[in-house]
Amino acid sequence: MYLKSIEIQGFKSFANKTVLDFSKGITGIVGPNGSGKSNISDAVRWVLGEQKVKQLRGSSMQDVIFAGTQLRRPQSSAFVAITLDNSDRILNIDYDEVTVSRRLYRSGESEYMLNGTECRLKDINELFYDTGIGKDGYSIIGQGQVDKILSGKPEERRDLFDEAVGIVKFKRRKALAEKKLSDEEANLTRVTDILTELERQVGPLKRQSEQAREYLSIRDELVNADANLFVRDMEDTLKGLDTVNANADTVEQDLAAIKQESEQLNGKYNALEEQIHALDEKLQQAKDTVSQSDVLKTNLQGQIDVLNEQINTEKNNALHYTQRINALGKDVFDRIAQIEDNRSLLRWIRDQITFIRDNKAATDEMMENIDLDLEMIGSTMDETELTVSSCMGPDFELEERPVKEDHFLTNIEDQRKELAALGQRLEEVNAIIASDTALVDRLGTENQQLRERIVEKNRELDRLKNRLETLRNLAERYEGYGNAVKMVMDQRDRRRGILGVVADLIEVPAKYETAIETALGGAIQNVVTEDEATAKDMVQFLKQHRYGRATFLPLSNIRGRRDNNCEQASHERGAIGLACDLIDLDKKYISLAEFLLGRVLVVDNIDNALQIQRKYRQSLRIVTLEGEQLNPGGSISGGAFRNSSNLMGR
Repeated sequence: MYLKSIEIQGFKSFANKTVLDFSKGITGIVGPNGSGKSNISDAVRWVLGEQKVKQLRGSSMQDVIFAGTQLRRPQSSAFVAITLDNSDRILNIDYDEVTVSRRLYRSGESEYMLNGTECRLKDINELFYDTGIGKDGYSIIGQGQVDKILSGKPEERRDLFDEAVGIVKFKRRKALAEKKLSDEEANLTRVTDILTELERQVGPLKRQSEQAREYLSIRDELVNADANLFVRDMEDTLKGLDTVNANADTVEQDLAAIKQESEQLNGKYNALEEQIHALDEKLQQAKDTVSQSDVLKTNLQGQIDVLNEQINTEKNNALHYTQRINALGKDVFDRIAQIEDNRSLLRWIRDQITFIRDNKAATDEMMENIDLDLEMIGSTMDETELTVSSCMGPDFELEERPVKEDHFLTNIEDQRKELAALGQRLEEVNAIIASDTALVDRLGTENQQLRERIVEKNRELDRLKNRLETLRNLAERYEGYGNAVKMVMDQRDRRRGILGVVADLIEVPAKYETAIETALGGAIQNVVTEDEATAKDMVQFLKQHRYGRATFLPLSNIRGRRDNNCEQASHERGAIGLACDLIDLDKKYISLAEFLLGRVLVVDNIDNALQIQRKYRQSLRIVTLEGEQLNPGGSISGGAFRNSSNLMGR
């Protein structure tokens, strides 16, 4: 006998179905710390009936069920099955292969199966007695148990030897027999106590028996007295009967007359009864006609309401798309205009900088010319002063003095005027330089601000591009969906008829995302197909490759239905409307939306939802904007809404 295979699904770290096949010989399972090697031995110990949670390294039995990750949902159950080769018939069962399986649900229910037949844990334990296999057998020795066996008590080592020599079954049966014998001895002691108590009650019962005999004697005397009284009353009654018989003749005569009158009245009554019956038939026919008219009117009015609602929906969709197109066009136009303004401003700044640089060269040249002129004027003034000084000397001829003096005075005045003009021009140039310098500083500051804005806009653009690329990758890879849904959507381009998942086909305003995703539940990952043939092909595809399970919604089979009570309740305080009316989708998916959301009412908060549910006697399915859910029958789901995938928001 040897272990042939182990099948694990949903047990601890084994989220997917895993089958380990073993051949004869020695098989080793290696891996780094934390990779789950010990979980395999825990699975074997668990399927063989281990009930101690500490032996499985957990705090409760539900800890063995896969708890989920950020990208995977938790499993609802844990399943382990081991297959043993029993060709040598070591196990006392007439099968060449023996498969033992165990399944545990989160509700706490557990079941054991032996070769596909449900059985008891006791049957599993007795099957593996004296084989060394079992939750306490020596075939499973974990970390540190070798040292525990060597250093343990003699009684503990004796259990291993008993298992090896094959007497555990008999010792267990002996212990069970001794327990039953002990229970019988306890029952015998209880019977003895009961007999002692009954003997103690014999005396009072004897006295009660004597009182009963006396009661029976007195009762017999009372019966005789009642008989004598009855005889006397009978005699009095017979005397009165004669009088009654005499009066009976008179009464019979009166009765005959009354019967004759009653027959006449019955004839009249029957005639009236027939007339009333005829009138009732006519009245019923009139009521049926009115009822049929009301039904026809109600049906026609319902059809009119449906058509009006469809017309309003189409108008709202057209208005929504028009507003969205206008908003997108305006946004594009604003962005283009902003880019053009930035480009124009940048070109103007560049032109101003070039102009200032060119003017700076001309200004520098002008300043150099002004400095040369000032030096020349200074030299002329020095020469003039020397000339005036020489003219004032004693050697100067008196005849030439008036003419030369007038000439020099005129020259000095002209040079002073020229100097004043040059000074004014110098001030103007300085003012221009100061103005240009301030303009250069201001333009430099504005240029720096524009560059910073451009850098900031580029960063924002890069961030939006990265986010867009991330969301596109998530959508293309269908991250957050089940493995089966991913495999089906990978075939979308190769197989016609696959329209997409429910979350891809509907659009929901942001404020309704939580409510709609709560209302859809697991249906948000359902795959929509054109017809049932496509759904059938994809089911066969998943089965063939063992990719898992998925739910398909063929449009050719889907028939939507709106709940009348929900529509009536949509006018209550706090009610927003039916969930199918709060989403945007293509016309051909209207039946699909009504199928999934036509019986769900969306309400603003849980207080109003509870009032509506009480008014309609817990018959509605209601979701709130914060994700609470009220189900028919009275159950309520709610709490902190944790949504890691956010398929609807994406």
